[in-house]
Amino acid sequence: MIKGSTVRRTDHPVDAIFPDRWSPRAMSGEEIPLEELMTLFEAARWAPSSMNNQPWRILFARRSGEQWPLFYDLLSDSNKIWCDRAAVLVLIVSCTTFSSGIFCRTHSFDSGAAWMSLALQGSMRGYVVHGMQGFDYERARAGLDIPDNFGVEAMVAIGLPGRIEELPDQLQARETPNDRRPLSQSICEGVFCFPE
Repeated sequence: MIKGSTVRRTDHPVDAIFPDRWSPRAMSGEEIPLEELMTLFEAARWAPSSMNNQPWRILFARRSGEQWPLFYDLLSDSNKIWCDRAAVLVLIVSCTTFSSGIFCRTHSFDSGAAWMSLALQGSMRGYVVHGMQGFDYERARAGLDIPDNFGVEAMVAIGLPGRIEELPDQLQARETPNDRRPLSQSICEGVFCFPE
């Protein structure tokens, strides 16, 4: 039996875990216990990957930790205005090679699966989990000592839900689950059939 979503309307029956997950920005600023955070990372650990390569690596800073300013300062100004109340900032990187040194073509794809596992687990536990590309990738590489054979993928803000009214005015109206384009615009049987 598929549990339906109370947040969004789907065109086909899927478990509510998928449409109920979205990316709010309002967070309370409260800490998340380390054990709870490890549960999210454990979910990411079990993501599928090519030849079980597990290319993802997760760097993180907790709001109360000494690494917080380093991670927070990487954010774009537009993300700093709402991430200031996150409990944790995460940077996802991916090893671009197998242990043999051969290029792993699916390193980003596989790391995306780990991110989705983390996001779903966080959503199931009632956390805000919001992925971002709005940060300085090169400063992240240099400031966090990321080796050349790792790709810098994305940052993630994690926190307990907060009050929408505490967001800047321009973000309050956006604090709602968005829709998706019709499935027919994302799939085609056979050859590529999408507008370029």
